[in-house]
Amino acid sequence: MNLFDTSFVGKKEKEAIEFNDKKLTFGDVNARGNRMARLLKSRGLEKGDRLCVYLENSLTFIDLYLASVKLGLIFVPINILYKEREITHIYHDAEPKAFIAHGDVPGVANVWEVDEIAFEVDSLPDEPILSQTNGDSPAAIVYTSGTTGLSKGAILTHNNFIANAINLISCWQFTENDRLLLALPLFHVHGLANGIHCWLMSGCKLRLHERFEHQKAAEWFAEFKPTVFFGVPTVYVRLLDQPLEISSVIGKQTRLFISGSAPLPPQVFTKFKTKYGHTILERYGMTETLMNISNPYFGERRPGTVGFPLPGISVKIRNHDGNYMGVNEEGEVLIKGPNVFAGYWKREDATREAFVDGYFRTGDMGEISKDGYVTLKGRRSDLIISGGFNIYPREIEEFLLEQDSIAEAAVIGVPHEVRGEVPVAFIVPKDNYDEAVIVQRLKDTFASFKVPRKFITVDKLPRTALGKVQKHLLLDMINQDKLMA
Repeated sequence: MNLFDTSFVGKKEKEAIEFNDKKLTFGDVNARGNRMARLLKSRGLEKGDRLCVYLENSLTFIDLYLASVKLGLIFVPINILYKEREITHIYHDAEPKAFIAHGDVPGVANVWEVDEIAFEVDSLPDEPILSQTNGDSPAAIVYTSGTTGLSKGAILTHNNFIANAINLISCWQFTENDRLLLALPLFHVHGLANGIHCWLMSGCKLRLHERFEHQKAAEWFAEFKPTVFFGVPTVYVRLLDQPLEISSVIGKQTRLFISGSAPLPPQVFTKFKTKYGHTILERYGMTETLMNISNPYFGERRPGTVGFPLPGISVKIRNHDGNYMGVNEEGEVLIKGPNVFAGYWKREDATREAFVDGYFRTGDMGEISKDGYVTLKGRRSDLIISGGFNIYPREIEEFLLEQDSIAEAAVIGVPHEVRGEVPVAFIVPKDNYDEAVIVQRLKDTFASFKVPRKFITVDKLPRTALGKVQKHLLLDMINQDKLMA
């Protein structure tokens, strides 16, 4: 019997999940997972085999994940926004025994059609299947976004998922009486490791949607009356569009709003508190580590910071010379704890490079205040070195987003013959945007070397499914169009 089988004991009749027009009890969810496990086993899948799943959020997605856990398979979720090149890389790297999707997938042989799977599974018995796994057994391989080079598969163990969920349920005060509204993609660890595991292990009620639709958000909140909501910064920006009479009602019925997967602009933090009467709880995690750091449930949720290390997790700050830093001294954030992954799939060299002194090198720059709050400064790879001076794009981006005439902003470093690199800003403007005004405000606020050398207006910024700006694509735009010429 595995973790989830024991989770279902004693609450089989309790309503567990709503998806579209379907409602299931925990007993139903467990039975569906058992039947799916039997189907996969009948098709030849065994412990340690990889199962690639290229699907949007659905009950079948959850069935397949539970079946993988029960059989000891290694679950490999794939971003549904990925195209042939990205999918083919994962397919050849993971070497799955099966690949499940809706219809044919370019570059993939022998795709199992999900509708056929769902039809076959209904006739199977729902008795559990025992598998010989332990906490160190791989449960999933989740591929990084691959902003530089090919994406790598992070091996996440059963213990990684368990430790993560126990921490979040405890620190965020989850109980079986909670109601979780989840519209984040399950192919990402935010939706899978946080959403699905907190739901199953706490026994709360879940309402799942395929994706976030801001036009329907007010209706969802009114119908389901969630107590907890998981979102990303772009979702919270959209929620600010709700009229006050709706936002005030939502705020009264919801006890906790959580944000992650990308930095939350301080002005969104402030505006949301004013409009909804809630201080968003911002936290920090990664594909390789799940959740590391969180602002407190009880206590000050400090804007611009990600809070304190979660229980059992150690954090250090290390500079490029290998020295460990003190209070308010900046360097790379290092993480150690039961949440940290087992390594990169088939990449021993990358795994070795990712660790130092037993700590995982996150690639994020940050500092720790005297009272223990961790503040992130941006990605180490995003650092712009211009004429010997360090420039962190996030600092400039946050200022730009404070301007009423700017809807979105991203800053990247562009090669320069004299200074090595110079900052360039991409702007999604509003009707009253005036570049000269923005430049003057920047000059009044920052050292001259931090002021972007060029401002490029675009209709929208390229983002991942979780809302992270894909800065490598912005650099490609400059290289292709010679915008700096």
